[in-house]
Amino acid sequence: MNYKVIYGKNDLVYTGFLALPGKLYQKNELTQDYDTEYKLLHEKHTLSKYFNITPFVVIDKNSQMPVARCMLTYYPEDDVAYFGFFECIGQQEIAEQLLDTVSKKAKKDGKTKLSGPVDASFWIKYRLKINLFDRIPYTGEPYNKNYYYKLLSDCGFVVQNHYTSNIYPIIDMDYYNEKFEKRYEQFLNKGYEIKSPAKKNYPYIMEKVYELIMDLYSDFPAFKYIEKEDFMDIFGSYKYILDYDMVKIAFYKEEVVGFFISVPNYANLPYKLNVRNFFKILQIKNKPDEYVMLYMGVDRRHLGLGNALSNVITMELKNKHVPSIGALVRDGKITQSYASELIRDRYEYVLLEKKL
Repeated sequence: MNYKVIYGKNDLVYTGFLALPGKLYQKNELTQDYDTEYKLLHEKHTLSKYFNITPFVVIDKNSQMPVARCMLTYYPEDDVAYFGFFECIGQQEIAEQLLDTVSKKAKKDGKTKLSGPVDASFWIKYRLKINLFDRIPYTGEPYNKNYYYKLLSDCGFVVQNHYTSNIYPIIDMDYYNEKFEKRYEQFLNKGYEIKSPAKKNYPYIMEKVYELIMDLYSDFPAFKYIEKEDFMDIFGSYKYILDYDMVKIAFYKEEVVGFFISVPNYANLPYKLNVRNFFKILQIKNKPDEYVMLYMGVDRRHLGLGNALSNVITMELKNKHVPSIGALVRDGKITQSYASELIRDRYEYVLLEKKL
């Protein structure tokens, strides 16, 4: 064969691994976070203590250029191996050669299944995009080449979970959602308060969000517990890109019981920070063209509060007069159908698995 698979912790693998995405994607669709990948490869990432990784690269023997890559991640006492950072030129034989090598290693190491794409951690990025490739990636979107789903399916992977991101238009000022409004009034009358946090209170609020997320997201596929200080480190930079009008925190008796976190759609700018992009981010933050609704959670003891939070966000979107994306909701979750009458289209994503 004209290709060879190399793997392990060495500079040749690292160089090819880091170089490949820039060769596959146009600038406006490249979502590689080079700094994160570099730190993971060198075991210097905040989350590196939680797992062991093995990077793989396929090299063209003639040109010595990388043509595919993948990272295998193991967690202690987990018999599932996670594959992520998958990239490949559009040749099935190369994908098969790579994933066959990955599968054999995982099986030899006692793993029973491959699951992914999971880029080392639930907290970094996971899932595979499968439609609407005519649109540039929005902030936080798992983005990949449009042929990856076929490559992976033909290599024996099947769908483990399915997710959607709802695309919402500009909301008319006369739009009225009876369910949202009713829930909002009910919770206000019970003494709840929903408001945007001040930037100076960001650390305190995120600590409370951490406590809710560790409970509410614990049954999500690929979820792994992390310590509070690691969570704060990962999400610390968010305070610079948030539009706090579009962040809502619900309080009951001075306790944080719910949250709704949105960001302006910066496309792929946050993944390649430099002086020029920093100023572009500031411009977008001051006048966003679209919002991405990334995270929502409600304490299990306060059912129905999600509708009240959504009502407040809906009012903000009306006033701002911009469209939005309700991002990355797993099938079966009630938030997937929020304001369903407004949904114009849906992005789709999958998490795949393969038994070894």
